[in-house]
Amino acid sequence: MMGEPSRKLLIVEDDPGLLKQLVWCFEDYDVFTATDRSSAIAELRRHEPMVVLQDLGLPPHPEGVEEGLATLSETLRLVPQTKVIVVTGHGDQENALTAIGQGAYDFYEKPVDTDTLKLLVDRAFNICELETENRRLQNQVNESPLDGIVAASEGMLAVCRMIEKVAPTDVTTLLLGESGTGKELLARALHRLSPRAEGRFVAINCAAIPENLLESELFGHEKGSFTGAHKQNIGKVELASGGTLFLDEIGDMPMPLQAKMLRFLQERVIERVGGRREIPVDVRVVCATNQRPETLIEEGLFREDLYYRISEITINIPPYRDREEGRLILARTLLQKYCRKQKRALNGFSEDAMHAMEVYAWPGNVRELENKIKGAVIMADGKLVTALDLGLTADEQEPESLNLREVRQRAESKAIRIALTKSYGNISKASEMLGITRPTLYDLLNKYGLSAEGYSKKAAGQ
Repeated sequence: MMGEPSRKLLIVEDDPGLLKQLVWCFEDYDVFTATDRSSAIAELRRHEPMVVLQDLGLPPHPEGVEEGLATLSETLRLVPQTKVIVVTGHGDQENALTAIGQGAYDFYEKPVDTDTLKLLVDRAFNICELETENRRLQNQVNESPLDGIVAASEGMLAVCRMIEKVAPTDVTTLLLGESGTGKELLARALHRLSPRAEGRFVAINCAAIPENLLESELFGHEKGSFTGAHKQNIGKVELASGGTLFLDEIGDMPMPLQAKMLRFLQERVIERVGGRREIPVDVRVVCATNQRPETLIEEGLFREDLYYRISEITINIPPYRDREEGRLILARTLLQKYCRKQKRALNGFSEDAMHAMEVYAWPGNVRELENKIKGAVIMADGKLVTALDLGLTADEQEPESLNLREVRQRAESKAIRIALTKSYGNISKASEMLGITRPTLYDLLNKYGLSAEGYSKKAAGQ
């Protein structure tokens, strides 16, 4: 059906003749093939098929079922929602039941009757699609639009306020932030809060797909448009019609493709690769990058006109290290989440763990924090997560004091130094900036052991 996601079917069969017959039988599906466990898992990771049709007798021991059962087990471990139909030898019901016990959706005995097998596969796809829709509706009931976003710091509160204001509109939005700051999470929140929430949210990582395939992934292709194009393919842009298209890491989009993206954003029409017909597309576009667009433009790596098109609204996401009071709240939220998942009863973080998290730079941002906490929940021996459990070391630096007198003195001393720097040590100008009298400033200089002379133009070498 035009605009519907393709039904991806993986066939795992080591008999070349039977494999060819099955590929022909399922020509209406998006078919991928494998002949052994390693190639099957590789295809599973790459294409994430909804249904797998798998022979139990696979090399290196096709006479037995050990390799087939191992493939089944690994498939369900990686993608538990996949429906696996195992194909067994005639009369081999014992192994078929073993496979069902391990989580296979159904089984079919050889010799193959293609009509019956097509009914089984079609039913598996129908159930898969119903389960997917049920999960989507369940999530809509159970989750708030900003679920998963912990906004305890001023920076993240401002981001969430912007998300709530921008979401009801159709403006193209650019999310700027370092890797691991939660750009896709915020893009999904924009979608869920928008009038397009019932439509699809379609995401594509422009940095993860080879340049020669990215155009086809985005805009689709017609049958025969290039070698290997055996059937028409609907691109991500067209698939997202009526919903939201999320272009992650758009800063890595190749220059030739940027021109086509600009035309799409201006005209809201696309042409599939090898096609001649313009296809109108109604989609909301959200983009994200961890790079500075201005730098990319200066280096000739990104079109300036495209930048202005994708940044009708720009939302800057602060890195985790700059979220101040929100850091520990987010860490505790993630700890509760993974304690529930791992069925662990932990009471929180130890003092050394909290100090280690405060002083650590977190180059990987929230993603790194989440990974460390996930591992710590598994590794923790006591009731509190320690710095060692997190894989962090609390350095010798003392935690910053929260004593109000000390905080006030630090802020006061810093403000005086800044004022002296800006006024080149001129007491009158500095006191004016600080909103105090000259005598009061002299008293404060004595209090903090500061001297205006060190900030003069002469001291600065001017």
